Amino acid sequence: MTAQVATRIGVCGAGAMGSGIAEIAAQHGADVKVFDVSAEALKGSEARIDKSIARLVEKGKLTGAQGDEALGRLQWVSDLADMADRELVIEAVIEDAGIKASLFARLEEVLDDRAIIASNTSSLPIGRLARTLRNSGRFCGMHFFNPATVMKLVEVISGPATDPAVTNRVAATATGWGKVAIPVADVPGFIVNRVARPFYGEAFTALNEGAAQPHEIDALFRANGFRMGPLELTDLIGQDVNFSVARSVYDSYFGQTRFVPQLRQAALVDAGWLGRKSGRGVYSYDDGQSASEEIARPTEASDADRDLAKQVLGLKAGTLLESGGVLIGLTRGRTAASEARAAGKPVVLFDLIAPDSDGPNGYSVSDESAVQVAQSVAAGLGRAAVRVADRPGLIVCRTLAQIANAAADAVFEQVADEQGIDSALRYGANYPFGPFSFADRIGRDSLVSILQNIAAATGQPMYSPSQYWSAP
Repeated sequence: MTAQVATRIGVCGAGAMGSGIAEIAAQHGADVKVFDVSAEALKGSEARIDKSIARLVEKGKLTGAQGDEALGRLQWVSDLADMADRELVIEAVIEDAGIKASLFARLEEVLDDRAIIASNTSSLPIGRLARTLRNSGRFCGMHFFNPATVMKLVEVISGPATDPAVTNRVAATATGWGKVAIPVADVPGFIVNRVARPFYGEAFTALNEGAAQPHEIDALFRANGFRMGPLELTDLIGQDVNFSVARSVYDSYFGQTRFVPQLRQAALVDAGWLGRKSGRGVYSYDDGQSASEEIARPTEASDADRDLAKQVLGLKAGTLLESGGVLIGLTRGRTAASEARAAGKPVVLFDLIAPDSDGPNGYSVSDESAVQVAQSVAAGLGRAAVRVADRPGLIVCRTLAQIANAAADAVFEQVADEQGIDSALRYGANYPFGPFSFADRIGRDSLVSILQNIAAATGQPMYSPSQYWSAP
């Protein structure tokens, strides 16, 4: 039987996240009450939602009547007793287990026994939060992503005691609000904050190794469909916030090496270089430094360059094409120098190449004699080329392979299924494709080989392929 959508919603916490949740619920027909102990917070929430609705009306996404109706379904209250008639109450207060526990205890005093309590926590275990409730079966996680009015994903987390009917109804409610509701096991980081860790960690590893300049690293990811590169994104999120999540996930998994925090990021936090909010992070926002700094494109291409580029686009990892005595290939997790030693000829290796992009490509060479061939390929593609330090897996391929590896671990440990994880990364992190879609794109056997080669070349067990890839 299809679960019924909850229509009487309570939101505890009138900050940006709570206001966003309340707004999206009201837009989809729910009767919503927003609670906060701070009169100033309530006033700010009302103003924030008024402004947001007005903007939607101005853009034609809502009619004036629809905007008025949505606002008419909202109330702001300072007495928790006003939540007594709510079917579903979503907690969106500070990430402090003690403060949340106090709120839950008070909610249980006023709510009907059948009412659901959900936490928007992004990091605290649902089982731990539920311990203080008299009825822990009515409790689950309902993790929205910021801004809640825009981001599609809602992670619906079942604790050990959660009644399946509760998560079914919460998922149905989120779906009714136009969200993509993904069921998730109660593990540290849930899906997105766990699986996405290598996106940031690998970028700081590359930066620490001097593999490329920050703006080049970010540009390589944008060329592969990402809206923002990992370094500029950490500046936007806040280096302190992003590093705190990295530490939390790492500690929660008792030092599992796939989630190791990066010292280069820790140094930024120690220096107070927190990103946009402090005026400086990876980039300096006071002197106009930008992640979108222009990377020079090659000169006019010849017909031979265009023909060579077309052949390179058709290559698979591990296949080498010869041109002018130089071997050309896509990374398979080895360095260009090691490939050259095995083949007895100079080698140029390219990072992932998105055929429908006009952004830059990364490459490394075994020696200077291969640089001209790399530039010829770039010219034939009509795209800029970024020479990267000769490192196993280069930058983008290595990062995406490790994200896929973390995703595979999550399926193996029954956190969620492949489709759920792909959807979570697409709708919760704005990835252009999910990690399993990437694995299928390059071939799962090829992915395993790339990871094995990176692990061997770096001596780091964190790159060893997940057991999931070899599971029956």
